[in-house]
Amino acid sequence: MANLVLLHGLGANGRVWDTWPHPKYAPDLQGHGSAAPLSTYTFAAMAEAVAADLPVRRDLVVLGHSLGGVIALELASGRYDVTVSRAVALGVKVSWTADDLGRANALAQKPVAWFGTRDEAAARFLKVSGLQGLVDPAAAVVDHGVLEQDGRWRLAMDPGTFGVGAPDMPALIAASQADVVLARGERDPMNADAELHALHHQVVALPGLGHNAQVEDPAAVAELLR
Repeated sequence: MANLVLLHGLGANGRVWDTWPHPKYAPDLQGHGSAAPLSTYTFAAMAEAVAADLPVRRDLVVLGHSLGGVIALELASGRYDVTVSRAVALGVKVSWTADDLGRANALAQKPVAWFGTRDEAAARFLKVSGLQGLVDPAAAVVDHGVLEQDGRWRLAMDPGTFGVGAPDMPALIAASQADVVLARGERDPMNADAELHALHHQVVALPGLGHNAQVEDPAAVAELLR
């Protein structure tokens, strides 16, 4: 599926999709992995950056996880000179309280945290990305998610990405020119079936899976692309 675009979640990077066998384009979102940071993070700015580098621009199938799911819906709006035929938003947090936003903004203001060893930085990366217990600390996605400088280690992720805010899901779904599917792992604490059904008629709950369903069971998530 040469027109498949896979977008990772907050804290992860494009290497999280390495186990997927399909031909794909899986970039790092801005402020993650090797992608440059932004002075201000918005869903629109992140979608624009993805669109600028797409190798294929028509009849795209875009699967995004969490933050990437919001970017998938942004791309499906037709505002970025790309045509998306199917947009799958997996594991998106759709209900945000003032406290949720306050905590996210506080994290965005924190300075970069430095660690004495790669192991410490890797543990922090796995926790932030939600991949703890799902991915080997020696995996490529972890290597791509940490940086060494002068004997110290940090996450490659820009802390400012936490400040991207809450998505306007009704507006994004209404603006979509693609077939939209909202999906979640049955055990994902970030959202609930009722929340997704209140937003859209095409909702899929994946039995037995959690927030990072695309890592837990790639085959089950790949079925959403059909």
